[in-house]
Amino acid sequence: MLNCLFFCYFICFFATNPQYVKMLTIPIVVEEVIKKKPFLEGALIEGLINLSALARQLRPEIEQKIGKPVNESAVIMALNRLVPRLSLTSTMKFKRIIAGVGDIIVRSNLTDFTYNNTATLYGRQEELLREIHSATVAQDILCTFSQGIYETTLVVSSSLEGIVERVFHDEILVVKRQNLSSITVKLPSENTSVPGVYYYIFKELAWDNINIAEVISTSNEFTVVVSDADIHRAFTILMQTKKI
Repeated sequence: MLNCLFFCYFICFFATNPQYVKMLTIPIVVEEVIKKKPFLEGALIEGLINLSALARQLRPEIEQKIGKPVNESAVIMALNRLVPRLSLTSTMKFKRIIAGVGDIIVRSNLTDFTYNNTATLYGRQEELLREIHSATVAQDILCTFSQGIYETTLVVSSSLEGIVERVFHDEILVVKRQNLSSITVKLPSENTSVPGVYYYIFKELAWDNINIAEVISTSNEFTVVVSDADIHRAFTILMQTKKI
């Protein structure tokens, strides 16, 4: 009878504490640690990291998670087994998406305005759009709004600078940036169900030290705004990414 009570107790304990059912092992913890560091994961896939040095750096964190001392060679072995799997998963996942990337469109002569959100800002946006639609150059210009909680950003063709400054003259200007260009990439519809697509693309730009001034996105396309000085490199990188 007593044995039955103990058995029932342990069954209830593990049912209410599922974390104890899955025993933490070195490979499991190594994978969890690596996946929380996306730049590190990318460098491992590219073969840019010395595994012995990485194992020494990760060992204290792994020991803390497992709760006991860990041999450095065991961490190296776990990394050696993990890297091919990460590489295969990454390649299969992104090749399917990147292969479906559509046109890449470049625009130059852009200006970026950021204003504080106010009760009158919506009305100013409507007024600006009315003026743009009535302008003779309306077919060859860019005008986008990105509204956050506290600020709204307008990215417009530089030919609209005067109109924007006149229409928004009573609004609180946070920053104005000139000499900008944009690259718009058309993505396949599957991009919304595959984690890491944006990270993969932005990682390539970040590694080449290209600063992104703004990002504008919809479900199946995104636009990055960069300085005129970076537009050629950014375009080249995105074209190379498309050809993987």
